[in-house]
Amino acid sequence: MPTTTLADRAIVRLSGEDVRGFLQGLVTSDVAGKLPVWAGLLTPQGKCLFDFLVWADGEDLLLDCEAEAADDLIKRLSIYRLRRPIRIERDDSFAVHWSRDGAEGIPDPRLSQLGGRWIGSADDQVGGWLQHRLSLGVCEGRTELADILWLECNASELNGVSFNKGCYVGQENTARMNWRQKINRRLFVVSGGGGDRSRVEYPELGLSVVHARVVAIPDNAIIPDWLKAALAAPAEEG
Repeated sequence: MPTTTLADRAIVRLSGEDVRGFLQGLVTSDVAGKLPVWAGLLTPQGKCLFDFLVWADGEDLLLDCEAEAADDLIKRLSIYRLRRPIRIERDDSFAVHWSRDGAEGIPDPRLSQLGGRWIGSADDQVGGWLQHRLSLGVCEGRTELADILWLECNASELNGVSFNKGCYVGQENTARMNWRQKINRRLFVVSGGGGDRSRVEYPELGLSVVHARVVAIPDNAIIPDWLKAALAAPAEEG
């Protein structure tokens, strides 16, 4: 199966003193252990600002992030850096690569059906990643996720949050929602247009991303197996 370079992704490199400890106190997933992981950087209220995959490169960390958001992500992380001897910068010598059948790279930490993924030198062209990702009901990036509560982004089901690690930005509200099991709205990929609930539409693919109540899931929503169990749990109005 041919591989492709995801030109809509960029690499942000964190290097210097204890970069794992620095990021551990900020993001939703546990970056102290085995990598890669999918993680979110949230507002104090628990809403998504950025999402990215975290990879190890020796003692450095590489953030596989949305290219259009990379500079803003660097600025946000630099606010938290204070005077720590840490460098946060784009690394354009690397790119994100993808194989649909997973023959190369490692399984995507969110969902193995997303295929194989790895960091390497930049070449090739973007292929069928967008359609494949959306067909599996997986959302990412600021256009789809921004200003949505992290658990409403299906982060728990896609391994994007650890409830066993220490504190991080937005942890209080995220943990409270999980404890109460009160996730009244979620992101869904739907066939066709999303109407007034649409976050973004991809007319060339015949797909849209909507933010909808779980008690009023659109009839044209794609409900993948990984989401069915979560939707089977009772939800409160609100």
